[in-house]
Amino acid sequence: MLGILIAAALCVTVRNLFHSAVFLAFTLIGIAMLYFFLQAEFIAAMQILLYVGAIMTLIVFAVMLTSRMGNPAVPQSFKNKKIVFLPLGLVGFILISAILKTPWETSEPQTAVNAVTLGKALMNQYVFPFEVVSLVLLVALIGAIVIARSE
Repeated sequence: MLGILIAAALCVTVRNLFHSAVFLAFTLIGIAMLYFFLQAEFIAAMQILLYVGAIMTLIVFAVMLTSRMGNPAVPQSFKNKKIVFLPLGLVGFILISAILKTPWETSEPQTAVNAVTLGKALMNQYVFPFEVVSLVLLVALIGAIVIARSE
């Protein structure tokens, strides 16, 4: 958990855009590991496939294809950083005090929804919406192919 927080903090504080993207990938992988620990394997797999795989590829390509490749560091434009710490500290204090004052009630653990249960629900209860979504995606794919061929 501490590693996820450190990677997230480094993601927003480093000046190099590529390094920030790498720390974002570490953060997203850590979140996927938390899903695995919570026995939500399907959500963890989707986290890795969608966010770490697809979104990080998009971000890395966007960083690499920008015109500022010679200087990938973000310029420092905010001169008065010290003024940020007062509201940040106040918000942090309010959040920590709210967390400490909240009566956390426990309940019986619920059964986790795994990929088999989700698949059965998609093929039994939600078969019509599932097929409608698949047709919409098929039409979008065919449209993308037609547009790509015309160029």
